[in-house]
Amino acid sequence: MIRLILFFLAILAIAAGLHWLADRPGTIVIEWQQYVAETSVFGAIVILLLSMGAVMAVSFLLRWLWSSPAAVGQLLHRRRARRGLDALASGMIAVGAGDRTLAIRYAGQARKALPNEPLTHLLRAQTAELTGDRATARRIFEAMLASPDTEQLGLRGLFLEAQREGEREASRQFAERALALNPRLGWPVEALFQLHCREGDWEGALLTLAVGRRHHLIDKSAANRRRAVLLTALAQPAEDTDPEGALELAREAHNLAPDPVPAAAIAGRILASQGKTPRAARVLLRTWRLSPHPELAAAYAHARPGDSPRDRLSRMRHLCRLTPHDNEGPIALAIAAIDAREWDEARKALAPLQSARLTQRVCTLMARIEGEQYGHAGRVREWLARAVNAARDPAWTVDGVVAERWAPVSPVTGALDAFRWRVPLEAMDKPAGALVAAKVEELVSLGAGQESGPGGVVVTARGAEATAALEQMAPPVSDDGGKPVMAARGSVPSTIEPAQLRNPARRQAQQSDAAQDQGLPDPFPQARAANLERSPMRPAPATAPKDFVPPRAPDDPGPDASGDDFEFGPYQSSGVKA
Repeated sequence: MIRLILFFLAILAIAAGLHWLADRPGTIVIEWQQYVAETSVFGAIVILLLSMGAVMAVSFLLRWLWSSPAAVGQLLHRRRARRGLDALASGMIAVGAGDRTLAIRYAGQARKALPNEPLTHLLRAQTAELTGDRATARRIFEAMLASPDTEQLGLRGLFLEAQREGEREASRQFAERALALNPRLGWPVEALFQLHCREGDWEGALLTLAVGRRHHLIDKSAANRRRAVLLTALAQPAEDTDPEGALELAREAHNLAPDPVPAAAIAGRILASQGKTPRAARVLLRTWRLSPHPELAAAYAHARPGDSPRDRLSRMRHLCRLTPHDNEGPIALAIAAIDAREWDEARKALAPLQSARLTQRVCTLMARIEGEQYGHAGRVREWLARAVNAARDPAWTVDGVVAERWAPVSPVTGALDAFRWRVPLEAMDKPAGALVAAKVEELVSLGAGQESGPGGVVVTARGAEATAALEQMAPPVSDDGGKPVMAARGSVPSTIEPAQLRNPARRQAQQSDAAQDQGLPDPFPQARAANLERSPMRPAPATAPKDFVPPRAPDDPGPDASGDDFEFGPYQSSGVKA
């Protein structure tokens, strides 16, 4: 609208000017040598305007003729660039879709149209990777390193190629170079962090984590969790050699993330060994409310060295009340009650777990109660038979590996903070009893001070860990090397070798009884008859044999150390070693 008004104003001004000239006539005479030109003022102005227009038209034509080759070149360049961009877009789509033929064709078109474009190099490299030509891909990425615009892209590509080929040192160098070139890149920080974790370089992982946190490449909560795990990994081996340093690391980890169990357990054990019982209890209870765990229960039970079993039982009652809907509380209370020889309270604690939540650990604890309270071998064998078919207990699991102790990284993938306390999955090709038998053998070796652990995770028998593990699962083992034989699913365990049972004839009778139960030839026919008379699962004869041991009454104070009674020796607990 404004332009229209201005146009009309310009027309009006020109018309007014021409009218003014028409009202004022005059003559202009030009004499040059023998030529004389005479015209009016109005005609002279019109001629001047036409001359100026002609000059402008001629100058525009000359300028167009001068610049036409460059214009033609620019037009051709724009058309080539348009074709190259179309080829790049179509090539990226083909690579993403996995179409090798189209990717190769469009990569060739893009290379002809835009040979120096960074995206062309990327398309060619991705096409080479799609076709399996790794050498060409590496050559293209190496060529990108010569230009500052494509150096980061080349480093990224070479890093991925090194990872695919398993060249850990080369991938480390590419990531470090990329991080030095641009500290705000996220992938070199994450790559270096994972490499440090796989190699167990916790100090290097902490430094890399600090770089990522400083440049806001890692979320604050995730960074705190990772730092807590790394500090726990540093504190775990230093617990025996440098308790003060391990305590500082564990306390910092506990403050950053209070729910992980290992840091709280380490801090609680060290504080308890230093006589700082209230501080140890606060640390352990804070984590127990978030993540109940047997290791926390054992550390809390022995938080005050020198306490009697009844004192530990009193603390376990308080611990059980904090998590009424979790299995670990009643189990910890039952273990403490068994140590204090409070059989009724132990049975009462385990009673809610004997229906829908029956697990192998509950069955073995009930077997221990039957054995230590009454010395009833038949009841013990019955509960151990139920343990074979019972659900498995939670354990530290990751990537199909079950470990007795927590580890900072997965032994399979090397991922940080991968272990979880949960019920492990059972392999379909394994019999049910094999898992329980393997667990028993591992725990027996744990109580003997050996080292074991799947996936490279080292398990050391030490203080509360060995005590808690033996209290959970291990049946007794005889002094001469006899071990309990766990039966397959649906059958009854074959035999039990109590620690106090050293009569060879009775052992032969039990082996004969086990062979008969499993359908094997009887190795000791004479001992078989004696075992039939002695077994509590069969009718007793009118006259008991000379070495028959009757079950204890409920008011019996316990087995006599000098007699040949049934006793679960390996279940005796020990104090916590900080």
